[in-house]
Amino acid sequence: MKQCRLCPVSCGADRNEKTGACGVKGLRVAKYYLHPFEEPPVSHKNGSGTVFFSGCNLRCVFCQNYEVSRAQRGKEITPAQLCDIFRELEMKGADNINLVTPDHVSDLIAEALALYRPNVPVVYNSSGYCKVSALEAIDPFIDVYLPDVKFYSPALSERYTGRKDYFDRVAEAVAFMAKKPVRWSDDGKLLSGILARHLVLPMCASDSLKVLFFLKEALPEDAPVSVMRQYVPMGDIQNFPELNRKITEREYTRVTDYALSLGFRNLYVQDRESAEKRFIPAWDY
Repeated sequence: MKQCRLCPVSCGADRNEKTGACGVKGLRVAKYYLHPFEEPPVSHKNGSGTVFFSGCNLRCVFCQNYEVSRAQRGKEITPAQLCDIFRELEMKGADNINLVTPDHVSDLIAEALALYRPNVPVVYNSSGYCKVSALEAIDPFIDVYLPDVKFYSPALSERYTGRKDYFDRVAEAVAFMAKKPVRWSDDGKLLSGILARHLVLPMCASDSLKVLFFLKEALPEDAPVSVMRQYVPMGDIQNFPELNRKITEREYTRVTDYALSLGFRNLYVQDRESAEKRFIPAWDY
């Protein structure tokens, strides 16, 4: 933490003294609760025990959790207090512990998981922009990887995140995550493995097809894939006029038809109604 190199940004900040490029020093939590709106094998029956960490090393301009990713919300906690959150979510019946945006604090989360290992699967819910070395360190505690694969095009990732190397980093991360054996419960809960997600953006359907082709080549045959249509204009998009609308039926159908043609064994899609702000959490802190 004295010269932070935890994520691909490698900002070198002394995060004992000041915030890094991610916007935080240590652990900050913006919300934790039983989340019913993840993919069915993650939310399952009782809901996914989600813990939303403040800050982000990627900072997409269109972020639907903008206040959290910019660290405008959140309460400082210790690894021991994070263990208490895990226990509370388990007591409420969480089907898993879902670590949302963990990449920039994965070392501190690993410290908490070393103190207390939940009795339900632990889900690593990542932007995909992470280092394999950081994943290797936390991997013994992780059961399910839930990465976003946002862009194939370096031009798009640079425009919307400022990170031209996004696809290179996510490709390395997915290759590592895909080694986790895929296991299901008898009633359809994902117990182990990887579930890759891709959000279709306005004017980006062609890039989405390249992302899906990559996933077909990179993932095990039985690994689930989610093609999301939940994009809602939010965040800091005033200088990006193409993002000031939801995706069209034609855009989403083009992408899902291609996904079906690739033959994904476990494919999740979303209804048009998913693109509503009411599905975005209200932040507690």
